[in-house]
Amino acid sequence: MSRIARLSDVLINKIAAGEVVERPASVVKELCENSLDAGARTVRVELEGGGVGRITISDDGHGMNREDATLCLERHATSKLRELDDLFHIDSMGFRGEALPAIASVSRFTLHTAEPEAHEGTKIHVEGGGPPTVEDAPPRVGTVITVEDLFFNVPARRKFMRQGATELKHCEESVVRLALAHPEVGFFATHEGHELFASPASEHDPRERIAAALGSASFPHLFPVEERRLGVSVTGYLASPEYTLPNARGLYTFVNRRYIRDRGLISTVQRAFQDFLPAGRQPVVVLHIDVEPRAVDVNVHPQKQEVRFADARGVQDAVSAALSRVLRASPWLGTPEQQAANPLPRDAAHYAHAVERFLTRAQEATWGAPLPTAMDGPGPSQPARPLSPSYFAPPGGGAPGPFPGPAMPGRTLGFGEAQPQLNEAPPPGYFVALRPMGLLGSRFHVCEGPGGTLVVLDPHAALERARLTAYLRRLDDGAKAPAPSLFGTTVELSLAAVKSLVEGREALLLLGVDVEPFGGTALALKSVPPGLEGVDPRALLEALSRALPPRSAPLDVTSLAEAVRVMACHAARRASATPLTDAQLRALLGELDRADFTPPCTHGTVVVLEMPLLELERRAR
Repeated sequence: MSRIARLSDVLINKIAAGEVVERPASVVKELCENSLDAGARTVRVELEGGGVGRITISDDGHGMNREDATLCLERHATSKLRELDDLFHIDSMGFRGEALPAIASVSRFTLHTAEPEAHEGTKIHVEGGGPPTVEDAPPRVGTVITVEDLFFNVPARRKFMRQGATELKHCEESVVRLALAHPEVGFFATHEGHELFASPASEHDPRERIAAALGSASFPHLFPVEERRLGVSVTGYLASPEYTLPNARGLYTFVNRRYIRDRGLISTVQRAFQDFLPAGRQPVVVLHIDVEPRAVDVNVHPQKQEVRFADARGVQDAVSAALSRVLRASPWLGTPEQQAANPLPRDAAHYAHAVERFLTRAQEATWGAPLPTAMDGPGPSQPARPLSPSYFAPPGGGAPGPFPGPAMPGRTLGFGEAQPQLNEAPPPGYFVALRPMGLLGSRFHVCEGPGGTLVVLDPHAALERARLTAYLRRLDDGAKAPAPSLFGTTVELSLAAVKSLVEGREALLLLGVDVEPFGGTALALKSVPPGLEGVDPRALLEALSRALPPRSAPLDVTSLAEAVRVMACHAARRASATPLTDAQLRALLGELDRADFTPPCTHGTVVVLEMPLLELERRAR
């Protein structure tokens, strides 16, 4: 009896699925790429359960007739290749004919399609790689594919899926990558009815698509990049060194409109920025590299996220030249005359904040506007608030100056001009550049900022922001609580609190809090996450009982956000009970520069007062 046997088609497809379909995001990527190859002008993505429960991709492309719709579910059936030579001249997103049969083999798969002006459509259903069920369906524009219960018949694969919030984040990132590569196509993504990403076609100004993907605050910082050489074209946008991220998630490179992660290209980008960014910050760059299809091999990675260039050095040199030319010109500093009048040291990106503050106050004084300070009382309809950077555009609706932002009263803001408050998005390197000077009222820390700015910090709010970021990142990554502190204590609580905490024990465990019933209205608190050691256990548990989501709610970052805010506030309350030492304060300032200021927290105002040197001098006169 032969020891070698041919594998069945079902098993072959499941093996292929292990390479092509790594997670729900892989399904989103493959199906959206098929929509792009079909000439779609709008692609819609609907998700449930982080993509594991259901993925629906609909497009307005050219669709398929019944013969093609049936054939596309057979392995290695494709419309992209005909001859061997075609493999070396690939100009489509897909080409191997593996994705659809692989996806259908590990899900409950439904395809509904029709050709333009057809009187009848086709619907095909495949369950777990079984025989397809083909039936008539109403005609429609384009194609809609629904993938339900991903990996339902491969439990070993399904158990390796991360939490729903983590898988959802990867799905959203897949949509963002495709949207950045194809600004001429509208992309819309939702999760259980909630909008994740929405961007109509923006082919005339790709910056709008970048701003939709990375946030509107990035818009005024974006500057075009272009370099054309024999066989290589590099275009795209880079953000000025004032707009950076703590990680490389804002670095997107596309080769012939396909997203790739090439180590050589990433290193080239980082080297180009190394003299312009503070330590620990990463650039924001969206680069499109176009080469002759024969000069790049895209068939070297199962997910097609790596390529092999015929002339890798030439491509890297072109990228380096394109970025270096823009960085050396420093267009974000204004015209050469403006740069000469207001020099900015390149080795201290945070100094831009001090210069901007000075220009803002000087412009206000020139235009006759009042010089507001945190000490001024609120107006009749305007509550008091801490000072924050003011990014001005010239009056009359002209183009923004070196630091674009909110215009004078009466002027309509342009897209991306509105800048967030300091406590929502501090400039890169802002906090580590502060020089602690002393303690005010046994509570507030007084610091000297860049350019002589007087800065007053609330340590409780600062600690709360740092703890909130740490707790949310751990929860978002789906990691287990890192070495929770163990101790044994029992707490008497109200009956309602005990009931809520016992019912929400699964949510508490995700947060790193372990409780057990101890008889009556007592609970045993067995562990808490780092930072909550020594807090008042009764106050913490009572607050958590009111912050936990309902039992029917999915356990993700969104539903647990309020509970995380409670934990961060209690951790900060304990840590700020005694004044911080100089070393502790400097460590906290470093954490703040890495913190995410987007999620709201109970005490959001880290910077209580910020007054520039110009204002102090004006008052001294």
